[in-house]
Amino acid sequence: MPESSSRSFRLVLVLIIGIYLVLGTLYALLTPPWQIPDEPAHYNYVRFVAERRRYPVLQMGDYPHEYLEEIKARRFPPEMSIDPIRYEFHQPPLYYSLAAPFYRLTRFWPPTQQVLALRFLSLLMGGGVIYLAYLIAKEVFPTGEALALGTAAFVASVPMHIAMLAAVNNDGPAELILAGILWMLVRYLKEGGRAEGRIPWRLIGLGVLVGLGILTKTTTLVSIPLILVAVVLSRRRPSAISYQLCAIFLPALLLGLPWFIRNASIYGRMDILGLARHEAIVVGQPRTADRLAQYGVAGLARDFLLTTFRSFWAQFGWMGVLVDERIYLLLALLCALVGSGLIIYLVKVIRQRDTLSAYQKAALGLLALSAFLTLLSYLWYNTEFVQHQGRYLFPALVPLGLFFALGLREILLRERAKVVAILGLAGLLLLAAKGLLTGDFNKWSMALLGGTALAFGLKTFLPERYDDFAFALPYLGLFALDAICLFGFIVPYFR
Repeated sequence: MPESSSRSFRLVLVLIIGIYLVLGTLYALLTPPWQIPDEPAHYNYVRFVAERRRYPVLQMGDYPHEYLEEIKARRFPPEMSIDPIRYEFHQPPLYYSLAAPFYRLTRFWPPTQQVLALRFLSLLMGGGVIYLAYLIAKEVFPTGEALALGTAAFVASVPMHIAMLAAVNNDGPAELILAGILWMLVRYLKEGGRAEGRIPWRLIGLGVLVGLGILTKTTTLVSIPLILVAVVLSRRRPSAISYQLCAIFLPALLLGLPWFIRNASIYGRMDILGLARHEAIVVGQPRTADRLAQYGVAGLARDFLLTTFRSFWAQFGWMGVLVDERIYLLLALLCALVGSGLIIYLVKVIRQRDTLSAYQKAALGLLALSAFLTLLSYLWYNTEFVQHQGRYLFPALVPLGLFFALGLREILLRERAKVVAILGLAGLLLLAAKGLLTGDFNKWSMALLGGTALAFGLKTFLPERYDDFAFALPYLGLFALDAICLFGFIVPYFR
């Protein structure tokens, strides 16, 4: 690759991270304090650690359901204290230990300003996630610079993701650590599972990351089965596999063991993660069994899918700030097009065995497994509690970003674009015919289909030198959507 091209791609990556930081800063400054899910509880954890220099214990009463519902409904007025909201006190301690010095540095500020300093800490960690997303995609597709930049841009531009990273919570460090683990794993697969030297420092470093993840958030636990699969895929001898697993999991266990022992001694019954205690204290939180009895399987499934989709992309505040329905429809169309492209790409990979190397197939499989395990944990959580929040899928955002880029690239190929243009035009004509018969013209759906037909029709006539520009347009649209969500919906809602 020419040096000038390489420099241009690096500048684009810097621009992506820069746009994310600007947008994230605006989200942090313009979203009122406490108007992001669970932020008061995370802030109280940071304050406890900073002021008392020890870790809190989750107790009955730390989830005041009625008070929480009232303070949310009244939009956190100054006369209502956030002090009773402490239901995150079971969380692992690493993020709160890192955030405590920021709290101490700003201890003379009022809490409503103090929270901004803590938000910026999370925002910076999100920048690291974007950079690692680029490195992961570049590792799998060394010559696919556009794919790597697309992966980074997806992670940087999902509106709800920016909103959650511009908040006081442990999502940012958890995502950063998990992305670091994925990067090390795809490199491990590329090297054939080799561990150079007598002391396998890279494997030990991977184990340290796993241990730090354990001390950050349970969402990082998906890394454990991923490591097991990666080591097996390396096809080493059984003795070598055992040696490598020990090199990884021994430091992870040493880091996590003190926290596990502490929790077991406090919460009992081997509740080493504090999850059983958390489940016991969240009295009043909606239960799936109750919702199932009320709405039935079909009603619950519809609510689950619809709310998950909306809250993955753009459902802000405490799930109360929705955007225009037409935006959700546009995002659904984008997902349908990209999803179709991804399916076509996967079929092509299966039929044409030489499309990808054995390493690339293994790496993509590992990333797909990471996304699947995150989805599985989300589904499992919702079997007990009604938590239809798409933000719980963000630990899988790096793999999703790469698959989004692969699907987008495939659907923009000239032969695919021609088919999409024809289908879009056919759909437009059908809606027009239906409107003439019934008198009910769905103007927005017609506009979407017409716009899709026009855009993909134009793509078929564009010279190849404009392919990268066409590929970049959806990501530019997502960045524009970030601004629209903030200034068009979030700010007016809380004004």
